[in-house]
Amino acid sequence: MAEKKEMTFLEHLEELRRHLIRSVIAVVVLMIVAFGFTEFIFEEILFAPAKADFWTYRKMCELGRWLGSEGLCVGVNLNFVNFSITGQFMTHITSAIVIGLVMGFPYIVWEMWRFVKPALYEKELKATRGIVFYIATLFAMGVLFGYFILTPISVNFLATYKISPRINPNLEFDLHSYISIVTWLTLISALMFQLPMVAYFLGKVGLLTTSFMRKYRRHSVVGVLILAAVITPTGDIFSQLIVALPLYVLYEASIFVVARVERREKELEKAQEAQYTQIIPAQTQTPRLDQMLE
Repeated sequence: MAEKKEMTFLEHLEELRRHLIRSVIAVVVLMIVAFGFTEFIFEEILFAPAKADFWTYRKMCELGRWLGSEGLCVGVNLNFVNFSITGQFMTHITSAIVIGLVMGFPYIVWEMWRFVKPALYEKELKATRGIVFYIATLFAMGVLFGYFILTPISVNFLATYKISPRINPNLEFDLHSYISIVTWLTLISALMFQLPMVAYFLGKVGLLTTSFMRKYRRHSVVGVLILAAVITPTGDIFSQLIVALPLYVLYEASIFVVARVERREKELEKAQEAQYTQIIPAQTQTPRLDQMLE
């Protein structure tokens, strides 16, 4: 088998530049496509959580009727105003860029994997098999959770929040502010869903163990509930559970991932020890045979 050619530092930079250029081209193409479907992108996707008949609001109301909790029946119809002459154009550009990044994320991860892959040993390649699929799947799940759960709950709370009954409710809000909430909550959720992958790599290098995560499991429950209360400060226990449950499942999934990594590492160590013990007796027996022949 021919040995891989070792690249210089400048050659590595050139190779990285090629992967980055292809990633940028993919994002730009998707951004242009998103920019062309203005009405669909805004009316059916970005403005959907601002409508009372949004899918999440309807399902939450159905769940509330089944549980006997009217507090889950939420939803508002919002209108938007623009206070800047460049506001709508910049919002259009920003939204197209974010959608291009979200849609092109799997391809970006694949390009980065192609850059890193040649530098890995066979053992490392086996350990990271399917990593692009898992990262892209978790990212997609995070986007869906952020868009269908975090965003509508947060939008409903912030739009109906009042510090005093003397203040008349205003259902006309700044366009840029609303789009920022939708995009940031969705992207933050997508990043949070990468927790199992982060736990995998930390467990691989020995910085995270299952004993540590199990020891602080109760603390994680408290932290998840506090985070859910911050995200859904409506005071409704069912809304908080809707947010807290997936976050806690991610924590438990991370424990499972780290435990699997530790189990594989122990199996590998046992296999290496068995191979070592087979080699040592063979080496110690060689002088004795030579002495017998003499």
